[in-house]
Amino acid sequence: MKSKKSPCIDICKFTGKNGWCLGCGRTKIEARKWKNLKPYVIKTLEKQFQKRLLIIKSG
Repeated sequence: MKSKKSPCIDICKFTGKNGWCLGCGRTKIEARKWKNLKPYVIKTLEKQFQKRLLIIKSG
């Protein structure tokens, strides 16, 4: 199965108490493991990234 494209936009700054990336919303661990994640895990995380980025931008 083809690997899902990374959500990275080359703004790799991990900040805040959660350690979310300002560019894509992932944690460092999620970014490292991205290529090996199952498709259903990626789908779930992608929904979380949208919420995380909204929290980052509003906070």
